[in-house]
Amino acid sequence: MAYPMPDDPEVVAFIEKTNAFYPADAFHFSVEENRAWYDKYCAAFRAPRPGSVKVSDFSIAPRKAGAHSVPARRYVPENAGEVRVLYLHGGGFVVGGLDSHDDVCAELAARTGLEVVSADYRLAPEHLHPAQLDDAETAFLHLAGDGRPVIVGGDSAGANLAAALCLRRRDAGAPRPIAQFLIYPGLGGDTTKGSYMENAEAPLLRRDESEYYVLVRLGHDRAATSNPEIMPLRAASFRDLPPAFVVSADIDPLRDDAKEYVERLREAGISAEWRNEPHLVHGYLRARYMSRRAAESFTAICDAVARMAREHAGVPQES
Repeated sequence: MAYPMPDDPEVVAFIEKTNAFYPADAFHFSVEENRAWYDKYCAAFRAPRPGSVKVSDFSIAPRKAGAHSVPARRYVPENAGEVRVLYLHGGGFVVGGLDSHDDVCAELAARTGLEVVSADYRLAPEHLHPAQLDDAETAFLHLAGDGRPVIVGGDSAGANLAAALCLRRRDAGAPRPIAQFLIYPGLGGDTTKGSYMENAEAPLLRRDESEYYVLVRLGHDRAATSNPEIMPLRAASFRDLPPAFVVSADIDPLRDDAKEYVERLREAGISAEWRNEPHLVHGYLRARYMSRRAAESFTAICDAVARMAREHAGVPQES
């Protein structure tokens, strides 16, 4: 099968720099090696935090019996609005943490004018499902505990958790997220067709790599993939979910999951927008200082989050 590559030289340069720090076959090595490479890769691309954002680490105590405390990091911009944002990082449920997406969260706070909290959920294989989603819910309940509205979002594996959290909280009742934003999410689409076949050997995320991370989270129990909290596209109903902004990379096996999720939300009467990024690949948030396309996409994401916060507050939109 052909190896799909973007035509944009800036994106090609990003792919080459990524591969220099994080091998394409890292998931074939030990978890410890994978995490070490990933940490170096993240550090190589990390941008300075905006000076206007105050950052502090804290621990979220559980609100439900049997839950775990969750390390977290708070990003507060000047004159922060009432709405908070819960950000769940990517990394295949196996790698990543508070530092891996630190600059993304800081810039998201600065650009939206909203307080952003990043949750350091437990990772697999040491902790299997539902540990990751339980921690995401613990963080959400903490942020919403004083009655303030919360938007949930994330990238890749974190986007999967955000969508699953919306399903869980819809079924549990109040409090619920007021909106969701998902960045190149993996949501459990059909891996035998569409983008999973077209982009099976895509740079920075291959289809077999994506499947590997899902199974690691499940202790290699394939039967568990029928669970909507693992694969949100397998939910029986999409009614009463929060409005969504979903963005995908065109050269990514996960691309069509974003499209299908938005279609299912719209069919259920939910306001949802899908933005697909030509020439971009999975993980392109880190390319925002190397690629004009990636920079424009990140701006669109920040604008969408800020818009969802304004709409919740009933603030008239700018003409």
